[in-house]
Amino acid sequence: MTPHHAIEVTLTRPATAAELHRARRAVPLAANAELTRLMAVQQARSPGRALHRLRRQLGALLPIDVLTTHYPDHRGQVRLNVALSRTALTAVRRAADAEGQRPQDFLSRSVTAAVARHERARARRLTAQLERLLAHHTAEEVLVCAASTLLARRVPADQ
Repeated sequence: MTPHHAIEVTLTRPATAAELHRARRAVPLAANAELTRLMAVQQARSPGRALHRLRRQLGALLPIDVLTTHYPDHRGQVRLNVALSRTALTAVRRAADAEGQRPQDFLSRSVTAAVARHERARARRLTAQLERLLAHHTAEEVLVCAASTLLARRVPADQ
């Protein structure tokens, strides 16, 4: 039995009704309200093959930006499928050659490093904002305010 893989499709712009209708005739899709993100289930032996197969099925029908596996693999990683322009692909190949790496390995490491940098920058900004708050309020006041704000945002289970 071939496994199924949940795949998220991120579009470069909202899909038109006609585009979505044609795409749904090829692959069952669920769309968000803005029609910029879609979900599909693809049958394939591996997540990479599922992404590749879905790209071939939908590439000419929708303005696809990125395909991603919805669930992490056994190593905790989400797989991406990005169609690069010839110029970008040439730049990646040159950079990979300079590093002595395969293009897909170079791109994987580059994206992973960029995500890690982004997460560190977000953590630094949050810490700086918290330190500014603590300059004017006690830790207890900040904690009570954060807790009440988070509780107020919580959606009741029956809604």
